[in-house]
Amino acid sequence: MTVEVLYLAGCPRAAAAVALVRRCAARLGLDIAVVEHEADGPSPSVRVNGRDVMGEPPGAAPTCRLDVPTEAKVMGALVAAAAEAAR
Repeated sequence: MTVEVLYLAGCPRAAAAVALVRRCAARLGLDIAVVEHEADGPSPSVRVNGRDVMGEPPGAAPTCRLDVPTEAKVMGALVAAAAEAAR
């Protein structure tokens, strides 16, 4: 499973997104690496196996997101990816 948090430099929401992903993974008992890196796109974005947990935003302009990743979306994506990996 590949989990990434993509963000713009200086994004005030990036640290919270990383913490959210780690908290969700811990609650699910998943031992995964969370890759954090700067990217030119909506920030912050959480991707699980290459898919944005909030759905692909319209346009990929480098901007602060208003639809920040939620616990429900992150948990759902992690559960789905874990189930897919178990097949």
